[in-house]
Amino acid sequence: MPPIENLIAFSIAALVIILIPGPSVMFAVGRSLALGKGAGVLTVVGNSLGTFVWLLAVVLGLGAIVASSPILFYGIKYAGAAYLAYLGVQAFRHRNDHGFDVETGGSPQSRWKTLRQGFLVGLSNPKTMVFFTAVLPGFVDVKQGNVMLQLLILGIIFEIIGTLSDSMYAIGAGLARDWFARDPKRIGIVQGTGGILIIGLAIWVAFFDSL
Repeated sequence: MPPIENLIAFSIAALVIILIPGPSVMFAVGRSLALGKGAGVLTVVGNSLGTFVWLLAVVLGLGAIVASSPILFYGIKYAGAAYLAYLGVQAFRHRNDHGFDVETGGSPQSRWKTLRQGFLVGLSNPKTMVFFTAVLPGFVDVKQGNVMLQLLILGIIFEIIGTLSDSMYAIGAGLARDWFARDPKRIGIVQGTGGILIIGLAIWVAFFDSL
C-alpha cells in the first residue's frame, strides 16, 4: 500500500490531468451526441475497461515490451485511429437515424455493443500504457514493499477518477442532445457533429496524440 501522502499527491495530480478535456473526453462527447447520454457513459466505462488492461500489463511488466517496440506501439495506435474513423464515418452516415445503430441504421444499438466499442478504443491506446509506465512509479515507495500492488492501487485510483470525470462530460453532451432531439432536423445535425468529432479524433490519434 502506498503511503497516504503519496496517494493524496497522486490523486491531486491525476485529477488535474484528467479534468483537462482531452481525446478521451472528445470520444465520449462524440458518442453521446451521436447515440445519447446512456451510450456515452457506457462508452466511458468500456474505454476504462480497455485502459485497465494496459494497467495490468504495466503492473505485470508487459508494458515495457510494447513501449520498446515501435512496430507494436504504432501498429496498435494506428489500428485504434482507423477504428475511430470507422465509428465516426458510420455515425455521420446515419446521422438522420436518430439513435439507431451506427453500423446498420436499422435497430437501436445494444448496450453490449456500445460497451465493446468503447473497450476496443481503450485497448487500442498504447499511450495509456506509456503514461502508467512513466507516471505511476514516481509515486511508489519501494520501502513499503510489494511494488506491483502499489502500482495497481495507484492505477485504479486514476481509472476511477477518469471514469467519473469523463462520464460527467458524456452526460452533459447527452443532455444537450436530448434538448436538440425535440426537433428531428436538429438531432440530425447533432448526430452528424458527433460523427465529425470522432473522425477528427481519429486524425488526432493518428498524427498528433492519443486517448
